[in-house]
Amino acid sequence: MPDGSLRLATWNVNSIRTRVDRVVDWLARGDVDVLAMQETKCSDSQFPTLPFFELGYEVAHVGFNQWNGVAIASRVGIEDVQIGFDGQPSWSSKPEVAATAEARAIGATCAGVRVWSLYVPNGRTLADPHYTYKLDWLAALRDTASGWLRDDPASPIALVGDWNIAPTDDDVWDTEFFAGATHVSEPERRAFNAIVDAQFTDVVRPFTPGPGVYTYWDYTQLRFPKRQGMRIDFILASPGLAGRVTGAQIVRDERKGKAPSDHAPVLVDVSKPKAAKFQGDSTLSMRLQRGSIFPC
Repeated sequence: MPDGSLRLATWNVNSIRTRVDRVVDWLARGDVDVLAMQETKCSDSQFPTLPFFELGYEVAHVGFNQWNGVAIASRVGIEDVQIGFDGQPSWSSKPEVAATAEARAIGATCAGVRVWSLYVPNGRTLADPHYTYKLDWLAALRDTASGWLRDDPASPIALVGDWNIAPTDDDVWDTEFFAGATHVSEPERRAFNAIVDAQFTDVVRPFTPGPGVYTYWDYTQLRFPKRQGMRIDFILASPGLAGRVTGAQIVRDERKGKAPSDHAPVLVDVSKPKAAKFQGDSTLSMRLQRGSIFPC
Protein backbone atom coordinates (compact mmCIF):
# COMPACT_ATOMS: atom_id res chain seq x y z
CA MET A 1 0.00 0.00 0.00
CA PRO A 2 1.34 3.49 -0.82
CA ASP A 3 1.77 4.76 2.74
CA GLY A 4 4.02 1.88 3.75
CA SER A 5 1.27 -0.03 5.55
CA LEU A 6 0.44 -3.66 4.79
CA ARG A 7 -2.82 -5.40 3.90
CA LEU A 8 -2.61 -9.05 4.93
CA ALA A 9 -5.35 -11.56 4.16
CA THR A 10 -6.12 -15.24 4.55
CA TRP A 11 -8.52 -17.34 2.48
CA ASN A 12 -9.34 -21.03 2.31
CA VAL A 13 -9.81 -21.11 -1.46
CA ASN A 14 -11.06 -24.72 -1.64
CA SER A 15 -9.10 -25.59 -4.82
CA ILE A 16 -6.94 -22.87 -6.33
CA ARG A 17 -7.18 -24.32 -9.85
CA THR A 18 -10.97 -24.05 -9.71
CA ARG A 19 -10.99 -20.53 -8.28
CA VAL A 20 -7.80 -18.85 -9.47
CA ASP A 21 -9.71 -16.26 -11.52
CA ARG A 22 -11.80 -15.27 -8.52
CA VAL A 23 -8.76 -15.10 -6.27
CA VAL A 24 -6.58 -12.90 -8.50
CA ASP A 25 -9.57 -10.68 -9.31
CA TRP A 26 -10.16 -10.10 -5.61
CA LEU A 27 -6.47 -9.48 -4.97
CA ALA A 28 -6.57 -6.61 -7.46
CA ARG A 29 -9.87 -5.18 -6.24
CA GLY A 30 -8.99 -5.58 -2.58
CA ASP A 31 -5.53 -4.01 -2.88
CA VAL A 32 -4.10 -6.95 -0.93
CA ASP A 33 -0.35 -7.09 -0.35
CA VAL A 34 -0.04 -10.59 1.10
CA LEU A 35 -2.53 -13.45 0.80
CA ALA A 36 -2.21 -16.72 2.70
CA MET A 37 -4.20 -19.52 1.07
CA GLN A 38 -5.32 -22.89 2.38
CA GLU A 39 -6.76 -26.02 0.81
CA THR A 40 -5.16 -25.35 -2.55
CA LYS A 41 -5.72 -29.02 -3.43
CA CYS A 42 -2.83 -29.38 -5.87
CA SER A 43 0.81 -30.31 -6.10
CA ASP A 44 3.49 -27.65 -6.49
CA SER A 45 3.76 -28.30 -10.22
CA GLN A 46 0.00 -27.85 -10.64
CA PHE A 47 -0.27 -24.51 -8.84
CA PRO A 48 -1.37 -21.77 -11.32
CA THR A 49 1.45 -19.32 -10.64
CA LEU A 50 1.26 -17.34 -13.88
CA PRO A 51 -1.87 -15.29 -13.09
CA PHE A 52 -0.29 -14.26 -9.78
CA PHE A 53 3.02 -13.34 -11.42
CA GLU A 54 1.23 -11.27 -14.03
CA LEU A 55 -0.39 -9.31 -11.22
CA GLY A 56 2.98 -8.74 -9.53
CA TYR A 57 2.88 -11.44 -6.85
CA GLU A 58 5.51 -13.98 -5.91
CA VAL A 59 4.16 -17.30 -4.65
CA ALA A 60 5.42 -19.89 -2.18
CA HIS A 61 3.39 -23.10 -2.12
CA VAL A 62 3.52 -26.58 -0.69
CA GLY A 63 1.19 -29.30 -1.92
CA PHE A 64 1.70 -32.99 -2.54
CA ASN A 65 -1.57 -34.12 -4.13
CA GLN A 66 -5.26 -33.22 -4.33
CA TRP A 67 -5.56 -32.84 -0.57
CA ASN A 68 -4.65 -29.95 1.74
CA GLY A 69 -2.05 -27.52 0.34
CA VAL A 70 -1.06 -24.06 1.62
CA ALA A 71 0.45 -21.02 -0.08
CA ILE A 72 1.52 -17.42 0.39
CA ALA A 73 1.29 -14.83 -2.39
CA SER A 74 3.09 -11.52 -1.86
CA ARG A 75 3.72 -8.36 -3.87
CA VAL A 76 6.01 -6.94 -1.15
CA GLY A 77 8.69 -9.61 -1.20
CA ILE A 78 8.81 -13.16 0.10
CA GLU A 79 11.86 -14.40 1.98
CA ASP A 80 13.00 -17.24 4.25
CA VAL A 81 10.32 -19.67 3.10
CA GLN A 82 9.86 -22.62 5.46
CA ILE A 83 7.70 -25.65 4.76
CA GLY A 84 6.18 -26.91 7.98
CA PHE A 85 7.01 -25.76 11.49
CA ASP A 86 9.43 -27.45 13.86
CA GLY A 87 7.74 -30.34 15.63
CA GLN A 88 4.78 -30.51 13.22
CA PRO A 89 3.14 -33.94 13.70
CA SER A 90 2.85 -36.41 10.86
CA TRP A 91 -0.20 -38.39 9.78
CA SER A 92 -1.21 -41.50 7.93
CA SER A 93 -4.76 -42.70 7.34
CA LYS A 94 -3.61 -46.28 6.81
CA PRO A 95 -1.67 -48.39 9.35
CA GLU A 96 0.46 -49.93 6.63
CA VAL A 97 1.55 -46.52 5.27
CA ALA A 98 4.26 -44.55 7.08
CA ALA A 99 3.11 -41.27 8.58
CA THR A 100 4.38 -38.08 6.95
CA ALA A 101 4.01 -34.35 7.50
CA GLU A 102 1.06 -33.07 5.49
CA ALA A 103 0.99 -29.85 3.45
CA ARG A 104 -0.61 -27.80 6.20
CA ALA A 105 1.88 -25.07 7.11
CA ILE A 106 4.15 -22.70 5.21
CA GLY A 107 5.94 -19.64 6.55
CA ALA A 108 7.59 -16.68 4.84
CA THR A 109 8.72 -13.16 5.70
CA CYS A 110 6.87 -10.47 3.74
CA ALA A 111 7.73 -6.78 4.27
CA GLY A 112 9.25 -7.66 7.63
CA VAL A 113 6.24 -9.67 8.90
CA ARG A 114 6.62 -13.39 9.48
CA VAL A 115 3.47 -14.91 7.95
CA TRP A 116 2.37 -18.49 8.55
CA SER A 117 -0.38 -19.93 6.35
CA LEU A 118 -1.99 -22.73 8.37
CA TYR A 119 -4.58 -25.35 7.57
CA VAL A 120 -5.36 -27.03 10.89
CA PRO A 121 -6.57 -30.65 10.63
CA ASN A 122 -10.34 -31.08 10.62
CA GLY A 123 -10.61 -33.79 13.26
CA ARG A 124 -13.54 -35.53 11.55
CA THR A 125 -15.27 -36.94 14.65
CA LEU A 126 -14.48 -36.93 18.36
CA ALA A 127 -13.71 -40.67 18.21
CA ASP A 128 -11.54 -40.54 15.09
CA PRO A 129 -7.71 -40.74 15.33
CA HIS A 130 -7.68 -37.59 13.20
CA TYR A 131 -9.14 -35.73 16.21
CA THR A 132 -6.15 -36.71 18.37
CA TYR A 133 -3.87 -35.73 15.50
CA LYS A 134 -5.59 -32.32 15.40
CA LEU A 135 -5.01 -31.71 19.11
CA ASP A 136 -1.38 -32.84 18.85
CA TRP A 137 -0.89 -30.56 15.82
CA LEU A 138 -2.22 -27.54 17.72
CA ALA A 139 -0.13 -28.34 20.79
CA ALA A 140 3.01 -28.55 18.65
CA LEU A 141 2.17 -25.24 17.00
CA ARG A 142 1.71 -23.61 20.39
CA ASP A 143 5.04 -24.90 21.66
CA THR A 144 6.94 -23.84 18.56
CA ALA A 145 5.27 -20.42 18.34
CA SER A 146 5.97 -19.80 22.01
CA GLY A 147 9.62 -20.49 21.28
CA TRP A 148 9.66 -17.89 18.53
CA LEU A 149 8.52 -15.26 21.01
CA ARG A 150 10.99 -16.40 23.66
CA ASP A 151 13.77 -15.91 21.13
CA ASP A 152 12.47 -12.53 19.97
CA PRO A 153 9.55 -11.06 21.96
CA ALA A 154 9.20 -8.14 19.54
CA SER A 155 9.03 -10.28 16.40
CA PRO A 156 6.02 -9.45 14.18
CA ILE A 157 4.38 -12.83 13.52
CA ALA A 158 1.00 -13.62 11.97
CA LEU A 159 -0.53 -17.09 12.40
CA VAL A 160 -3.30 -17.10 9.83
CA GLY A 161 -5.59 -19.54 8.13
CA ASP A 162 -8.36 -22.07 8.54
CA TRP A 163 -8.22 -23.25 12.13
CA ASN A 164 -11.24 -25.60 11.93
CA ILE A 165 -12.27 -24.41 15.40
CA ALA A 166 -15.10 -22.14 16.52
CA PRO A 167 -13.63 -20.94 19.83
CA THR A 168 -16.86 -19.55 21.37
CA ASP A 169 -20.58 -20.24 21.10
CA ASP A 170 -20.98 -16.92 19.27
CA ASP A 171 -18.87 -18.40 16.46
CA VAL A 172 -21.55 -20.90 15.35
CA TRP A 173 -25.08 -20.33 14.15
CA ASP A 174 -26.62 -22.96 16.45
CA THR A 175 -24.83 -24.58 19.37
CA GLU A 176 -27.36 -27.41 19.56
CA PHE A 177 -26.74 -28.30 15.93
CA PHE A 178 -23.03 -28.82 16.67
CA ALA A 179 -23.46 -30.68 19.96
CA GLY A 180 -21.12 -33.66 20.11
CA ALA A 181 -19.24 -32.60 16.97
CA THR A 182 -15.75 -31.42 16.23
CA HIS A 183 -14.86 -27.73 15.87
CA VAL A 184 -16.69 -26.81 19.08
CA SER A 185 -15.46 -29.41 21.59
CA GLU A 186 -13.83 -28.19 24.79
CA PRO A 187 -10.43 -29.81 24.05
CA GLU A 188 -10.30 -28.03 20.68
CA ARG A 189 -11.29 -24.71 22.21
CA ARG A 190 -8.68 -25.13 24.94
CA ALA A 191 -6.05 -25.86 22.28
CA PHE A 192 -6.98 -22.67 20.42
CA ASN A 193 -6.99 -20.60 23.61
CA ALA A 194 -3.58 -22.00 24.56
CA ILE A 195 -2.18 -20.30 21.46
CA VAL A 196 -3.97 -17.08 22.39
CA ASP A 197 -2.52 -17.42 25.92
CA ALA A 198 0.91 -17.73 24.30
CA GLN A 199 0.42 -14.05 23.29
CA PHE A 200 -1.09 -14.50 19.84
CA THR A 201 -4.12 -12.20 19.70
CA ASP A 202 -7.20 -12.51 17.51
CA VAL A 203 -6.84 -9.10 15.86
CA VAL A 204 -9.94 -9.41 13.66
CA ARG A 205 -12.59 -9.80 16.36
CA PRO A 206 -12.41 -6.22 17.72
CA PHE A 207 -13.37 -4.95 14.27
CA THR A 208 -15.99 -7.65 13.51
CA PRO A 209 -18.06 -8.11 16.69
CA GLY A 210 -20.58 -10.97 16.82
CA PRO A 211 -22.62 -13.07 17.14
CA GLY A 212 -23.66 -13.87 13.59
CA VAL A 213 -20.29 -12.97 12.05
CA TYR A 214 -18.91 -15.98 10.23
CA THR A 215 -16.18 -16.95 7.77
CA TYR A 216 -17.49 -20.32 6.56
CA TRP A 217 -20.85 -21.57 5.30
CA ASP A 218 -21.47 -25.14 4.15
CA TYR A 219 -22.57 -25.55 0.53
CA THR A 220 -25.59 -27.65 1.55
CA GLN A 221 -29.00 -26.70 2.94
CA LEU A 222 -28.75 -23.07 1.75
CA ARG A 223 -26.52 -22.32 4.73
CA PHE A 224 -25.14 -19.10 3.25
CA PRO A 225 -28.39 -17.29 2.40
CA LYS A 226 -29.81 -18.49 5.72
CA ARG A 227 -26.74 -17.00 7.48
CA GLN A 228 -26.00 -20.34 9.11
CA GLY A 229 -22.24 -20.32 9.33
CA MET A 230 -19.18 -20.69 11.52
CA ARG A 231 -16.27 -18.43 12.36
CA ILE A 232 -13.23 -20.68 11.91
CA ASP A 233 -10.74 -18.55 9.92
CA PHE A 234 -8.46 -16.34 12.03
CA ILE A 235 -5.51 -13.99 12.02
CA LEU A 236 -3.61 -14.30 15.30
CA ALA A 237 -0.85 -11.73 15.80
CA SER A 238 2.15 -11.58 18.10
CA PRO A 239 2.52 -8.56 20.41
CA GLY A 240 5.01 -7.04 17.97
CA LEU A 241 2.35 -7.08 15.24
CA ALA A 242 -0.97 -6.79 17.07
CA GLY A 243 -0.34 -3.19 18.12
CA ARG A 244 0.08 -2.20 14.48
CA VAL A 245 -3.30 -3.50 13.29
CA THR A 246 -5.52 -0.55 12.33
CA GLY A 247 -8.50 -2.36 10.82
CA ALA A 248 -9.92 -5.73 9.85
CA GLN A 249 -12.80 -7.22 7.94
CA ILE A 250 -14.41 -10.46 6.83
CA VAL A 251 -15.17 -10.07 3.13
CA ARG A 252 -18.51 -11.87 3.13
CA ASP A 253 -19.42 -10.85 -0.43
CA GLU A 254 -16.72 -13.17 -1.80
CA ARG A 255 -18.86 -16.12 -0.67
CA LYS A 256 -21.46 -14.98 -3.22
CA GLY A 257 -21.60 -15.47 -6.98
CA LYS A 258 -20.64 -18.31 -9.28
CA ALA A 259 -18.61 -21.22 -7.88
CA PRO A 260 -17.36 -19.54 -4.68
CA SER A 261 -15.23 -21.09 -1.99
CA ASP A 262 -17.21 -22.08 1.08
CA HIS A 263 -14.97 -19.66 3.04
CA ALA A 264 -14.72 -15.87 2.85
CA PRO A 265 -11.43 -13.95 2.93
CA VAL A 266 -10.36 -12.36 6.21
CA LEU A 267 -8.00 -9.39 6.19
CA VAL A 268 -6.21 -6.91 8.42
CA ASP A 269 -4.54 -3.58 7.73
CA VAL A 270 -1.18 -3.17 9.45
CA SER A 271 0.62 0.16 9.90
CA LYS A 272 4.30 0.43 9.14
CA PRO A 273 6.59 0.01 12.16
CA LYS A 274 7.59 3.14 14.00
CA ALA A 275 11.17 4.27 13.53
CA ALA A 276 13.39 3.34 16.45
CA LYS A 277 14.59 6.25 18.53
CA PHE A 278 18.31 6.75 19.10
CA GLN A 279 19.05 5.78 22.69
CA GLY A 280 22.81 5.95 22.76
CA ASP A 281 25.05 7.93 25.10
CA SER A 282 23.88 11.56 25.32
CA THR A 283 27.46 12.90 25.12
CA LEU A 284 28.10 10.85 21.99
CA SER A 285 24.86 12.18 20.54
CA MET A 286 25.91 15.79 21.15
CA ARG A 287 29.35 15.19 19.63
CA LEU A 288 27.72 13.72 16.54
CA GLN A 289 25.58 16.83 16.22
CA ARG A 290 28.67 19.09 16.54
CA GLY A 291 30.50 17.09 13.88
CA SER A 292 33.40 15.96 16.07
CA ILE A 293 32.66 12.32 15.17
CA PHE A 294 31.95 11.29 11.62
CA PRO A 295 30.27 7.93 11.38
CA CYS A 296 31.21 5.78 8.39
